[in-house]
Amino acid sequence: MDLVHRFQRYMQETLDISVDDNVLLAVSGGRDSMLMTHLFLRSGYSCIIAHCNFHLRGRDADLDEQLVREFAEQHNVPCFVRHFQTNDYAQEYGLSTQMAARELRYAWFEELRIQQNTQWVAIAQHQDDHIETVLLNLTRGTGLQGLQGILPKRGKIIRPLLFLSSAEITACIQQLQIPFRDDQSNFSTKYARNKVRLEIMPKFREISPEFDTIMQENIVHFQEAHDLLQSFIFPIRAELFVTEGNLIRISKLKLQPYLHRLPLLFELFKPYGFSKNILADVQANWYSESGKIFHASHYELLLDRDDLWLKVKVDEFYPHNTLEIPDDSSVFSFGGKLFEGSIVEDTAIRPSENVLQVDFDRLKFPLRLRFWEEGDYFYPIGMGGKRKKLSDYFVQKKIGRYEKQTIPILINGNGDIVWIVDYRADNRYRITKSTKKVFTLVCK
Repeated sequence: MDLVHRFQRYMQETLDISVDDNVLLAVSGGRDSMLMTHLFLRSGYSCIIAHCNFHLRGRDADLDEQLVREFAEQHNVPCFVRHFQTNDYAQEYGLSTQMAARELRYAWFEELRIQQNTQWVAIAQHQDDHIETVLLNLTRGTGLQGLQGILPKRGKIIRPLLFLSSAEITACIQQLQIPFRDDQSNFSTKYARNKVRLEIMPKFREISPEFDTIMQENIVHFQEAHDLLQSFIFPIRAELFVTEGNLIRISKLKLQPYLHRLPLLFELFKPYGFSKNILADVQANWYSESGKIFHASHYELLLDRDDLWLKVKVDEFYPHNTLEIPDDSSVFSFGGKLFEGSIVEDTAIRPSENVLQVDFDRLKFPLRLRFWEEGDYFYPIGMGGKRKKLSDYFVQKKIGRYEKQTIPILINGNGDIVWIVDYRADNRYRITKSTKKVFTLVCK
């Protein structure tokens, strides 16, 4: 079976991706992503190319960008390039350069995927990456879940080259004469993944020439064991973890039978990142005064009188709690919600809690989306122009302590609150007889 047919079979049978789907290709200019792009185009998929210039490698980064742009133009594929000041971002938010680049690119890929109406984001990771990930996870203590390696499909991310080894990719690139550029940082053992690739895996291959095949078989066994365990855990979690808006409620009475079985408790809360030590602390405080909060990396758990309340941390909805909206924005996401903005001359009012219609000429761009802050106030439409604190408004609406921290708030350029998203607009920005243009924002 030739390479294109193997690729098509993997896309259809393993990834369940239709040839009619639109796909965003993450293309660095390296051999892996360039071969992936070639295979998508040869297979007749509708694609766009996304390239990140992180400005970390001087002229080499610019040459990578040039190669990708020229390849896209030659094959008549839409190409989108985003420039990032990665070192500045890493320094500002206390991240490693690698983590900063990862955060920046995946946030942009999702934004671009939504804007360009593509169903999937394709990342060019291969079998060797798969094995490297398992070996790295062994050093990090990720347990059975980490020993599954790289999943072929997670959310909107797909990895269409996991059926190929690095050696196969190199051979195919040479045979097909596909242009590419090598990132020299991939050959430095300064990074842990490169050390595994360049030093540790060759030693394993010396010990066992069939190392790669054996590891692939082991990974399948790990995946099967993980799936078997989850088949017992899923029904219990589905019964106990009840979604209510942006929160998850867990009845203490129903969780009680599992409370003192820490391994089971750990598996129930594993998707939310709570360690065994934190859950042991939950056990120890089970009968203490309510209101204690337990923290994982991305979630918080509130121990209340009758229930546990689980929520994603506010800064996980959007990395830095705020999003600027220029006047030409159309589709964007914030706080786990998708927004679509437009400017129209139709002044007809169509009341809906998830749609904002305000006088465009009263706005000062850029607008901002953020979350509730102490001292916030606005002048709610329908309340006679009276000023009201948001904290009082939330109490009136019976919006709880956690939920109010997850509701996006639209802020005018002058600092005024324009809209409590999905709840109430500000009276100062209402449509009047003198309104000429209407700014409409739909929360989907």
